[in-house]
Amino acid sequence: YTLISQLLEDFSTQHPPNTPKDWTKCETPESIVWPVIDQVLEKYQNPAEADQIMRIQKNLDETRDVLHNTIDSVLQRGEKLEDLVERSGELSNQSKLFYKQAKRANSCCAVV
Repeated sequence: YTLISQLLEDFSTQHPPNTPKDWTKCETPESIVWPVIDQVLEKYQNPAEADQIMRIQKNLDETRDVLHNTIDSVLQRGEKLEDLVERSGELSNQSKLFYKQAKRANSCCAVV
């Protein structure tokens, strides 16, 4: 709609009614000279570049993809942190058990 609105506005400005350039008085389409249309159509060959809504949507899609990747990375790190906490707890329990066994083993060999 942006293209049509822009073209209509430009054409109406350059070909106002009741003037020598009034398009309604032309007998054939070829008799209307309007070089702007070629430039505008060339610009709009890539709709993502010409239409602001499409450009914004494209940027939003790219941002969404980046956020999804970031969230996935954070979740993976969280899982790794949970694994580290669990391993840390296991090591702590093993060290307490080792301490108790070493204390018991050394108690029989006490030096007088």
